[in-house]
Amino acid sequence: MSLLEVHRSQSAQAVKAQAVKAQADVDYRRWPALRAPRVAPLRATIAESLLRRAAVRTGIAVVLADGTQFGCQGGPVMEVLRPRQFFDRLGRDGKIGFGEGYMAGDWRSSDLAGLLSAMASHMRTLIPPRLQWIRRFYEPALPEEEDNNPTGARRNIARHYDLSNELFSLFLDPSMTYSSALYAAPDEPLEAAQARKIDRLLDDTHVRTGSRVLEIGTGWGELSMRAAKRGAKVTSLTLSVEQAALARRRIADQGLSNLIDVRVEDYRSAMGTFDAVVSVEMVEAVGERWWPTYFSTLEARLAPGGRIGLQSILMRHDGFVAARNSWTWIHKYIFPGGIIPSMEAIETTIRSHTRLKVLQRHHFGHSYAETLAEWRRKFVDEEQAVDRLGFDGTFRRMWEFYLAYSEAGFRSGYLDVAQVVMASAA
Repeated sequence: MSLLEVHRSQSAQAVKAQAVKAQADVDYRRWPALRAPRVAPLRATIAESLLRRAAVRTGIAVVLADGTQFGCQGGPVMEVLRPRQFFDRLGRDGKIGFGEGYMAGDWRSSDLAGLLSAMASHMRTLIPPRLQWIRRFYEPALPEEEDNNPTGARRNIARHYDLSNELFSLFLDPSMTYSSALYAAPDEPLEAAQARKIDRLLDDTHVRTGSRVLEIGTGWGELSMRAAKRGAKVTSLTLSVEQAALARRRIADQGLSNLIDVRVEDYRSAMGTFDAVVSVEMVEAVGERWWPTYFSTLEARLAPGGRIGLQSILMRHDGFVAARNSWTWIHKYIFPGGIIPSMEAIETTIRSHTRLKVLQRHHFGHSYAETLAEWRRKFVDEEQAVDRLGFDGTFRRMWEFYLAYSEAGFRSGYLDVAQVVMASAA
């Protein structure tokens, strides 16, 4: 046996050992969708063929459990620990199956964000035009039960944001800000970059002493507190009971309870008028059907001469059109009912349903890639603490995949984020 054959044999044995370990790690009572899929030979063959093509186009290397390799040497490596199960899963469920394969331990990568970034950079061309029709079998439509009507919105928000305040505190910076920071330099501390993001939005919406501010989407209270420290009076709305409880404690600890009113209340129920209305990365949870209501509410709550400050994740418009009705891995496991708008979709909505006009836009997608990378590093480092909170290895793989997948979207340019300042044209 040659040295190369010995190396391949040892590699295959190591991959098989990892496959056994990952298999034992999945509790199918908690994760029934991750059970081995029914065998689908034709679909599995098509899926493997598409992955072979994608590996060459994206510059990644794929290593199967038997030592077979394809793709490009020197690129990020994807180790497929259980090829038959993975290709059956990928063939049946497409991108959902791809993510579930990582959760189930079918595959892994030592450079997950790099691997996903390479793939995201070619997202629009991975499936050849003659096979685009296959997508309708891979991408089911958004389920009606995830609609963001008042009842559905509360349920959808709870599934993510009410997981555990302690979980989020493990990877967020001390300000507990769960949205993109705005970096001035790559080595800047995350907390400073988060403060810059908030202060820019408050500056651009003219928040100062005496301002009446409505915040839609409280998070854990950092923006409200920074506004109150300027002398503003803030009403902040959230649907997350857990977030509201911690935000109120943090606000009280800062002695700001007299200036900030945190309410567990739907934005559609808001009343009164405000000098500034701010909403940071909440529009993605509204749902396209409700965008007219959301933007009309922003306008209705704005006092004459006031400004609206919106921070939104954005997708290119062609990507938005292609994905707007698809139910994806992110919907199933992370953000039910969510949809990322394009800037064109936002502008079309406000033209059709409001008298708002866009005064300025500031894009900083590169900062989101760095924010997510920092969150992912901290989350991975806190493996034991995550376990102590009652989250298992499958959950950790799911959350790591989510953070790396999101980082890849921004690093590749497939996604962007912007602060958009608006005012009434009337």
